[in-house]
Amino acid sequence: MATRFQPRRRPDRFSPARFSPRPVQAPQPIRPPLPPAAVIDAVLRFHDVEVDQGGQRTLLRLSERALREPQVAAALGADARRAANIAILWNERESEIIRVLEGNDARIAA
Repeated sequence: MATRFQPRRRPDRFSPARFSPRPVQAPQPIRPPLPPAAVIDAVLRFHDVEVDQGGQRTLLRLSERALREPQVAAALGADARRAANIAILWNERESEIIRVLEGNDARIAA
């Protein structure tokens, strides 16, 4: 009786079955927490710096002088330092917030 030749049963050198895929995890960006609604409300109510951006859009901010006022300090509480870095892009025509921008202040990080 003659035997039949059968090739060795192994996956090909470049076959996907030979390698098990490693799970790939993309690094998650570090995002600071969103500013509290009370801070945004205080910037909208007590802003004293208005910078026209064109297209009926205005950038609203609190100045250092406004942050020292007792009424503003009472509204902000512990978030007064953070409110110094927040600006709101305001749409004059629609009377709505377009975007809340938060700057990075080296004095806060230190």
